[in-house]
Amino acid sequence: MNPVFAEVYPDYTDKPKAKTQPSSTQPTDEKKPTEEQEKKEKKEEGKITFSGYLDTYYMFNFNNPASRSNLGTSGPSSDVPSVMTPGNARAFDQKSGQFSLGLIQTKVAYTNDKIDAVADLTFGPNADIGNYGNVVGPLGGGATSTSLAIKQAYLTYKFSNKFSVTAGQFGTHIGYEVIDAPVNFNYSLSNLFNNGPFYHVGAKAQYSFSDRAYLMAGVVNNIDNLNDNNKAKGIISQFFFSPATNWNVYVNWMGSNERTATGKTPKGYYYSLFDLTSTYQISDKFYLGLNAAYGTNKVEITETNTARSQTNKWGGAAIYSNYAFSEVFGLGVRYEYFDNKEGDRAVVDATGKGTSVNSFTVTGNFTLADGHLIIKPEFRLDAYPKLAGSVQKFEDSDGNYTKNSQSTFGLHAIVKF
Repeated sequence: MNPVFAEVYPDYTDKPKAKTQPSSTQPTDEKKPTEEQEKKEKKEEGKITFSGYLDTYYMFNFNNPASRSNLGTSGPSSDVPSVMTPGNARAFDQKSGQFSLGLIQTKVAYTNDKIDAVADLTFGPNADIGNYGNVVGPLGGGATSTSLAIKQAYLTYKFSNKFSVTAGQFGTHIGYEVIDAPVNFNYSLSNLFNNGPFYHVGAKAQYSFSDRAYLMAGVVNNIDNLNDNNKAKGIISQFFFSPATNWNVYVNWMGSNERTATGKTPKGYYYSLFDLTSTYQISDKFYLGLNAAYGTNKVEITETNTARSQTNKWGGAAIYSNYAFSEVFGLGVRYEYFDNKEGDRAVVDATGKGTSVNSFTVTGNFTLADGHLIIKPEFRLDAYPKLAGSVQKFEDSDGNYTKNSQSTFGLHAIVKF
């Protein structure tokens, strides 16, 4: 789902066509196609569009961690307890104290009155992280796979102007934020994004009741994986409605048996995620957004050679607000709370146990070069509960984990075309 943000760049309008003089004033018997025929021919021929972006940034961490990592720790290594395992405190912007490359996208789309075909390819560090389920080749090859480059590759067939079917690999409908840096107002990604699905492989159908309501439902493989891990299939759905002008509401769900199995898939081991996203363009300059999610995951726990099932829960909410001061500059604020105290997702403390986190982000947007260059200065604070003892979530300048919070400042440059 791509929320629409308050515009902070100039509006674009079609340029008027230049007037041309006829090449000859002599009469001709040649029949010229009517305007209606020309439009029909163009519609049948279809259109190919090429777009993309690249981004790079410099990140400063106020904790000055010795490893220059923004990830924190997820607890001692099981093999060497004296070594702390890297955590998952940030999605993509994982390194500080250096210049970093984010992602390069090249997107080709073909569309006509019946078909949409999209090949969305990405390269760079963030592409590998965002497509982590495709590290191993589809035929079981080595650890380097060209599948990593495929962010989306899908075909949509439009049976009518109300009903369509899509098949292939496509970005998730869950959540408020997306991988694409130019689309999000904030550069860093939320914990709701980082702990939810990134993409799906399968098929989905969508029916539009009107321009203010539609229903989508589909069948997909397991979460974030090119190849399924069992014979069961996941179900996805989305209901969109617009209660008033400039107010959009998306009610999302996904359910999937995530138990890895060969042959018959055991029943009862089920991942379920409900997600609510809402956007409201209050005025031309002021915009509000909301994302809330609640998930459960039934898993098998083995204790003293005895197996039992357990249902873990997690959830969170984020509030977004941005204001366009001019066509060049806008300012956005995001506050988020994420609760993973039962430890099913990747948000854990320095002992490896589930925890919660409060995050606060302030992002500026400078839009230059007719909207093709975006500069985003951003401050972010992540605060975890303080643990008893000396070991905390984040690393200090001596390489010790003594900090339960982390503040960063980044300067990000995005070029889109």
